[in-house]
Amino acid sequence: MRYLKTAVAALACAFALIPAGIASAGTGPAPAPGARGTTATTSTAPSPAGNPASLRAQAAGVCADAYQIGTTGYINRAGKTIASVKQFYSPSCAKNYGYVWVWQSFRDVAGDYDVTAAVYSYSQDEVLGKRSWTNTTAQEFWSNGTSTVTECTAGTGSVRSAGDPAPVSGHSSKRC
Repeated sequence: MRYLKTAVAALACAFALIPAGIASAGTGPAPAPGARGTTATTSTAPSPAGNPASLRAQAAGVCADAYQIGTTGYINRAGKTIASVKQFYSPSCAKNYGYVWVWQSFRDVAGDYDVTAAVYSYSQDEVLGKRSWTNTTAQEFWSNGTSTVTECTAGTGSVRSAGDPAPVSGHSSKRC
């Protein structure tokens, strides 16, 4: 019996020393239906993480069960990050969405700007679901849904500050 207790204690210590795996948002399997967080389901507030229940997401027709896939991309201007770009997937609607979140630090100094949000299909070599806004000061932008869930895709977006001749763009990671 004494040896059993010693063996159990040694095994427990060994498991405690094994490092846990590293995961990034949107890179693993789909979250369980009840584990996607309650913020998105109870709040209509916009969020840097992307809230498919926000008022702007609802206006774009984003399905409520959409969640981020792939890793976040960034839009940089003059050496500073000004926006995040993500891709979302809805299992119930079988749609992908592009998402752009303009950072507050840029909004504080930019005045108005132009924004696009879309989904890029590697299979079709096309930008799909693109929506555009001009002379805006909003922070959250969703593309139209695209029927690209069986294709390799990425969320894509751009921002053009007033006075800049061309937009700067970014994209999320490629997802297949």
